[in-house]
Amino acid sequence: MEIDGRGALVTGASRGLGRALARALARRGARLALVARDEKALWLVVDEIRGEGGEAHAIPADVGDKHAVYPIAGAAAALAGPIDIAIHNASTLGAVPLRLLLDTDCEDLERVLAVNLVGPFRLTKALAGGMLVRGSGVVVFVSSDAAVSAYPRWGAYSASKAAQDHLSRVFAAEFEGTPVRFLSVDPGEMDTRMHRDACPDADPSALADPALVARRIVSLIETAEAAPSGARLLAQTSEALP
Repeated sequence: MEIDGRGALVTGASRGLGRALARALARRGARLALVARDEKALWLVVDEIRGEGGEAHAIPADVGDKHAVYPIAGAAAALAGPIDIAIHNASTLGAVPLRLLLDTDCEDLERVLAVNLVGPFRLTKALAGGMLVRGSGVVVFVSSDAAVSAYPRWGAYSASKAAQDHLSRVFAAEFEGTPVRFLSVDPGEMDTRMHRDACPDADPSALADPALVARRIVSLIETAEAAPSGARLLAQTSEALP
């Protein structure tokens, strides 16, 4: 997909991979609608992109709030134009330090699923129909190795990401034969605040730079037609998984 001039929505855009994705897309000429709960941090990203000559707009909102989803979609289209690229990057670990499933509160699991799974589902419903009508669109679900590997204490997050991967596959099956593409991308372990929250003893030098990972994800968007819709991809190797 040609990114220049396209409307793109990125959730969780105030820091980490989301901020890096926003900057990488802006440098390709995308018109950005950026979503995050932290309004102050989000505006810093917007100002940063505008200072570099890009177009970006802030939409302070919580994708885990069902009442926020359609206002997000409407504001994104009004500010950035028709959304042809949607990246579901917003994510939560749940309670930290991470807990065993037996110690996980039901409310914490519900919150993780609301942000990591149900929010992206609702937002995709709000955006994908317009992509279909316009004849172009890429929806990216940011995944994790926790979606396919069972790590102790990662239960809520793992379950949400595994379900999100399958959500992408089902959307792809239902949109088969159309120009709308769905990808699930595992960014790998990165030097981000979320990773530090989950693994405070990790060596930052062993972790990937979110800016480099973001550039690889943007490259996958540009070549989305080369991968089967619904594929699960590894951003750090660009490898497609079955």
